[in-house]
Amino acid sequence: MLFNSVEFAWFLPLALVLYWVLRRSVRGQNALLVVTSYVFYGWWDWRFLSLIVVSTILDYSVARGLGATSRSGRRRLLVTLSVVGNLGILGFFKYCDFFVRSAASVLGALGLDADLQVLGIILPVGISFYTFQTMSYTIDVYRGRMEPVRDVLSVAAFVAFFPQLVAGPIERGSRLLPQIRKPRRLTPSGVEEGFWLIVFGLFKKCVVADNLAILVERAYTTADSSAMIVLGTVAFAFQIYGDFSGYSDIARGVSKWFGIDLMVNFRAPYVARSIQEFWRRWHISLSTWLRDYLYIPLGGNRKGPKRTYVNLLLTMLLGGLWHGAAWNFVAWGAWHGGLLGLHRYVLAGREAIRRGPVWNVVSWTSTFVVVLVSWLLFRARSMGHAWSLLTTVFAGGEPSLFGVGEVCALVALIVPVVLLDLWQERTGRQTPESGGPVLRRALLAGCLMAAIVVFGSFSGREFIYFQF
Repeated sequence: MLFNSVEFAWFLPLALVLYWVLRRSVRGQNALLVVTSYVFYGWWDWRFLSLIVVSTILDYSVARGLGATSRSGRRRLLVTLSVVGNLGILGFFKYCDFFVRSAASVLGALGLDADLQVLGIILPVGISFYTFQTMSYTIDVYRGRMEPVRDVLSVAAFVAFFPQLVAGPIERGSRLLPQIRKPRRLTPSGVEEGFWLIVFGLFKKCVVADNLAILVERAYTTADSSAMIVLGTVAFAFQIYGDFSGYSDIARGVSKWFGIDLMVNFRAPYVARSIQEFWRRWHISLSTWLRDYLYIPLGGNRKGPKRTYVNLLLTMLLGGLWHGAAWNFVAWGAWHGGLLGLHRYVLAGREAIRRGPVWNVVSWTSTFVVVLVSWLLFRARSMGHAWSLLTTVFAGGEPSLFGVGEVCALVALIVPVVLLDLWQERTGRQTPESGGPVLRRALLAGCLMAAIVVFGSFSGREFIYFQF
């Protein structure tokens, strides 16, 4: 079920009415959250609900077991069971065919007859997101950062909470479970914040991202000149941002209507003046997850410079593979890992040179360019396609499809998102202030909703991150 679908327009009001009818019963509300979340997910394919149930039971049981023993050996065994079980499910459904195809290619290159058959496994929507979310719960219990939850219904609601189930933000048990276990209230400010976040999200998705998708597909399909590929990549940078941050905004807005706060997942990433800052602003729930559960356990920056660079590269390689079972995603992760290592090597401890307007312009421009290169790798169909695009960029040529009209459309779609980001960055607020002028807020809301209705694309295009 898509946020921008007719089905969801019926589903959400019904779920909200039933939810607040049960406001005197936390357990009743949680039971309804589980049911509605399973309906929401099962609308795509009910068969894969079994994977969510298995993950829920596995991590609920492991956490309870961790709470019942202080023996270090048994605790390590339990948390290993959670990690292996969850990653085993993820690995089978997401990477089995990828590794079979890769092995067949390697054997074929060596002149060996490899009769390896791919299984044609369907990738369950959102499996990477809820797998990381439920794993963080058991790892935090193992580390002593939170107590295990005795109520299985609360854990089930935490794992399957439908607004952020299929594309995040990836929440931690220590943050979301306490909200699920206590009474919730619907406040006027929560209703208004939720409204603004949903409207912003729908605008980013339906107006910006889905219209930019048309330009991106034309550019990456034809790709006959450097200008076309560059403009197409700029379009994709804002398409994926509008699409993904739009989903996060809608998820946060819907959650506020259920009395639950989700973390901010994006903070104006394209104003970043370094690749390190970019990752503090882009997909924050994933970058902090990789930091806390992978980079730091690997040793972080505590074991010398060389080990730090290796840890950065490994973390981002696995982050790239998390996005998809393809070598261009691995290359995307390696690119970011290498850039993070280079940034640390060149600029660490050199704060004196990082000042002044000239430095700001140079650092912002260079950061945006290297991020664009990463998006080219990300958007390409394969490594061969990525290489072809890169060689075309340097080869030049006259564009055949991107004329003045397309460039104007690109600018018109990007500017509102840039202005919104700059406003949020300057004010430190995600939504207009409740006490602000009513007429101004009403005018803004009316313009945004009119733009969604008039210019929005409702072709049923899925959110990009559903495939991950």
